[in-house]
Amino acid sequence: MKKGWIVIPEVLVAGLLVLIMTVTGLLSGLDYMVRDKLYQIPRGIDGDIKIIAIDEHTLNEYGPIGTWSRERYAKLIRVLNQNPDAKPALIGFDIQFSGEVDAGDAAFAEAVKESGNVVVVNQLIYDDRLVENEQGNLVNRVKGIDMPYAALADAASIGYSNTAQDSDGVVRRVIPMEQVEAADGGEKTTWHMFSEVLYEKYCELQGETPSRIPTDKTGRTLINYSGKPGDYEHVSMSDVVDGKIDTRAFKDCVLLVGAYAPGMQDNFKVPNSGDLMYGVEIHANIFQSYLEDRFAVNGNSFVFGLITALIAMCLHLAFRKLKIWQSVVLLLATIIGEIAVCMILNNAGMTFSIIYLPVVASLSFIYGLALHYILEKAKKQKVLSAFRKYVAPQIVEEISKKGDFNIKLGGENRDIAVLFVDIRGFTTMSEALEPETVVEILNEYLSLTTKSIFDNSGTLDKFVGDATMAVFNSPFDLPDYEFKAVCAAMDIVKGGEELEKVLFERYGRSVGFGVGVNCGPAVVGNVGCDFRMDFTAIGDTVNTAARLEANAKKGQVLISEEVYNRIRDRIEVNPIGQIPLKGKSNGVMVYEVTKVDR
Repeated sequence: MKKGWIVIPEVLVAGLLVLIMTVTGLLSGLDYMVRDKLYQIPRGIDGDIKIIAIDEHTLNEYGPIGTWSRERYAKLIRVLNQNPDAKPALIGFDIQFSGEVDAGDAAFAEAVKESGNVVVVNQLIYDDRLVENEQGNLVNRVKGIDMPYAALADAASIGYSNTAQDSDGVVRRVIPMEQVEAADGGEKTTWHMFSEVLYEKYCELQGETPSRIPTDKTGRTLINYSGKPGDYEHVSMSDVVDGKIDTRAFKDCVLLVGAYAPGMQDNFKVPNSGDLMYGVEIHANIFQSYLEDRFAVNGNSFVFGLITALIAMCLHLAFRKLKIWQSVVLLLATIIGEIAVCMILNNAGMTFSIIYLPVVASLSFIYGLALHYILEKAKKQKVLSAFRKYVAPQIVEEISKKGDFNIKLGGENRDIAVLFVDIRGFTTMSEALEPETVVEILNEYLSLTTKSIFDNSGTLDKFVGDATMAVFNSPFDLPDYEFKAVCAAMDIVKGGEELEKVLFERYGRSVGFGVGVNCGPAVVGNVGCDFRMDFTAIGDTVNTAARLEANAKKGQVLISEEVYNRIRDRIEVNPIGQIPLKGKSNGVMVYEVTKVDR
């Protein structure tokens, strides 16, 4: 199987992950958090929507709300309507008026009837069990309803005040309409949400036609909040009733009366703030969304999942091929692009899960990064393994630590030391011994030369028959490389003496080494063609070292004057004098090294 086929299962897994998570809402809690931050941006509240707050001040003035006569609410309506030219457009009571209390009940009902612009609430009672509705979706069935007392129910428009909380307790959506079964099993009654009834009543009073908001398959609609807790202008109910507020400020406004004190337990978690929001404020936000026709419903998760799955698959392929910085740019562009598209769709009334593509794309990016690291490390290890055949182990170890593989291709000028060593008497020995024996002896000598070169941090350039070429200070910088080259030469000669004894006892033949060392500038780099290259050094410095080796006798190390001048204080020599070297018009001053001071 070709390597390219290996990526196909990976791509399919990336796509399936996005599709499955999008359809099932696997990380819905995290998705809610992200969507809350992106979608629920304050858009500015409508100044004509105000709250008459039953707050701490009001409770301190009138006592606990359960002890009030409903005459107080009747008085509130009369105060608000006292100026015929400055009446509010609509009054909504987000307060449950169950059962009859006292004579104030009739007064309140009569005030509501006379006003003609009042909406009150009832409360739906849901069964804890989930049942399948007509569309095949599991929902909580409404098993009962808590209605206002009869006189008030006859006088006012009514809508239920229930809020729909998500699994994390946050109010993000509403159920605009519910079907309530009759107690005797008869025909179902349709009830509408308090905010929707407010909107319909408002449109009726304004002579406008109300529009219906879209809902998803579960009958829910997402709220696009306009304000945070406390944003809507609110005044204490007691101040209004007691005449401390100029009611002309309420002209043509929509007034919502409701709980505005923590002890009344009518506050909820909302998506646009860490603070709790009172129920009356939530209804104010929903009512404004009705006015602005700004709701959103969950889009088709399967279609969106397919689209994002295809994108995830393409991204996975791209992360396998692109450079790291390119992958980072692509990942960020994808996340920003998806956020922008989802926000546009949300503002247009269609909302989708937003986190699954970024999550899977990030996993693909991390996987690609890890794979790139593993492959790069394997590649470097392969290079290091190759270096170990040519370069001293300590140099390889240093390269491994630093990760420095920047060998300049095509050649560079470097000052280097070059060592050539050849076996004296090898040709005669080859003619007298079996080929297998010759190879065995040759390997012994080459092992010695290689070890000596590596022990002194040199680079093994090549073997040419029975000769060895080594360079020092290439391809990596090497301190004191001239001295180390001479030390390597002396180690070869000394080791050759010991090896010569062993081989003479074993084969009855003896050979020795002649070594030449020179230093100076040379061109170092890859030499060859596209399909066959050698990393080597070329130039006069190399040629001179080879000529010195050719003139060296058995057991002799010859160095050039340049080498001698650089390390003269650390070696002992016998001057050989100027000798002619092949290819040189003038003779070269040559020294024989007899001792090195390490």
